[in-house]
Amino acid sequence: MNRPPRSLQSRRVTTFAAVTGAMPKLGVVIVAILAAAALLAQTPRSRAPAMLGALVLAPVLLLVDIWNSPQLAVVHRHPLLALAGAVVALAVVLALAWLIFRRPALLAPLVVLALPFRVPIQAGGTTSNLLVPLYLVVAAGTLAAIAMNLKGQARPPLSRFQRWVPRLLALYVVLYGIQSVYSADFEKALQQMVFFYVPFALLFVLLVSLEWTPSLLRGCLHVLIALALLFALVGFIEYATKTIFLNPKLVAANEVHAYFTVNSVFFDPDIFGRFLAIVMIIVAGPLLFGRNPRQQIEVSGILAVLWAALVLTLSRSSLAALLVGLGTLAALRWRMRQVAVVAAALVVAGVIAVTVSPNTFGLNQGANGASSGRASLISGGIDLFAQRPVWGYGSGSFSTEYSRQHPGTTKTLSASHAIPVTIAAEQGLIGELSYVALVLVAAGVMLAGARGDPARAVVGAAFLALVFHTLLYADFLEDPAAWTLLGVGTALAAGRPATAAARRRVSDEPAPVPAQRRHPAPSV
Repeated sequence: MNRPPRSLQSRRVTTFAAVTGAMPKLGVVIVAILAAAALLAQTPRSRAPAMLGALVLAPVLLLVDIWNSPQLAVVHRHPLLALAGAVVALAVVLALAWLIFRRPALLAPLVVLALPFRVPIQAGGTTSNLLVPLYLVVAAGTLAAIAMNLKGQARPPLSRFQRWVPRLLALYVVLYGIQSVYSADFEKALQQMVFFYVPFALLFVLLVSLEWTPSLLRGCLHVLIALALLFALVGFIEYATKTIFLNPKLVAANEVHAYFTVNSVFFDPDIFGRFLAIVMIIVAGPLLFGRNPRQQIEVSGILAVLWAALVLTLSRSSLAALLVGLGTLAALRWRMRQVAVVAAALVVAGVIAVTVSPNTFGLNQGANGASSGRASLISGGIDLFAQRPVWGYGSGSFSTEYSRQHPGTTKTLSASHAIPVTIAAEQGLIGELSYVALVLVAAGVMLAGARGDPARAVVGAAFLALVFHTLLYADFLEDPAAWTLLGVGTALAAGRPATAAARRRVSDEPAPVPAQRRHPAPSV
């Protein structure tokens, strides 16, 4: 058997001990507490040190994790060059922070612009597609917010019920940090905390503090539409040329199947489909609530283009999520009884289609074949939960434990595709109850009183669609879109959009309905 050189072996042992030792585990718990403190802080001066501590400690933990990884080889060989690069990156963040400090509303379109873009980076022996542009925006926004907080600029308070959204987010983040201590895959838990939970918690704090005026909502909508159309164009080019970008595994899959799946710039067709579904739900707001015929024609054209791109992803979970979101919008726009009748008709039509042509939907291959192996993952996850129903196997451990109990399973197939099952297996009832409470409370905050409020309606419908998609695929609080919708939805529910005079300037405002505060549907 070939063995690596002794020096390399000792380096691996040292690295493993450093990553799995007491200090990194304590660091993950501390950074989780700092992120939670930022979410819960009620005064500017208490929020600023928590945000700064989380912003500084998270990259330190990441460096400990990847210090001997191949991507940092250039740092070891050329430390001065690496230092120069770090100085340049810091200068960019500081310049961006100064712009946001001068114009706080600039943060929102920058976040929307950065949300979809991922950069492949190797960490811990695997390649992860990380949201590097978004991290830069969050870091800059956090520094700007810290400066504003130190000046005493407090965010308007949330109501007693609305405050439960950041409370439950904080609870989930802290539980994830604590339960990483006994995880079978602590390194995965560390990366989840550093790459997702900490920066996205700061993102939530930033978004919920903004004043979401009609002009700001409209600007973000325009950026979102432009991105979606651009990504759809990339998908059309992929389909026309039968060329896939960025994802070698999808290239191999397309070569052995009669159909062709596109992924645009998202590495994964299902994530591309999720993005398109969310954008379509948001864009449908002006169509359903607006009164401007020209605008409705424009919106219909945009939806047609995005629908064509969504079909090319062949993502059934995204199509189902789109139906959930549009159904929610319809229920908020019209009478529930009418929507229920249409929904029942669609269900009947779907059952008939499956019955007539089961091969089209893969049902002839059984549940596992039709779901691309996800049925086995779900049943395996339920088995893991049954073995440790209270505290689970630890944060980030699903893949490791599933592979251990199912030898021969590939790394790809051992990754869970159903968030509730993943949480149950990793964190037991402790994590599952916090997750369920968060979803229910967030849905209540977003949808309560949203019937006469177009902006809140589309954000709430998009959030429910995303939650539904995570039941069939993956990534709930690992997706920045979830935190973005939570932040914007909570801020809108708190009633901090624009003045009545500013709202009257929006031309496509629907007929008056009983409501304390209303946010007009942003015009396209």
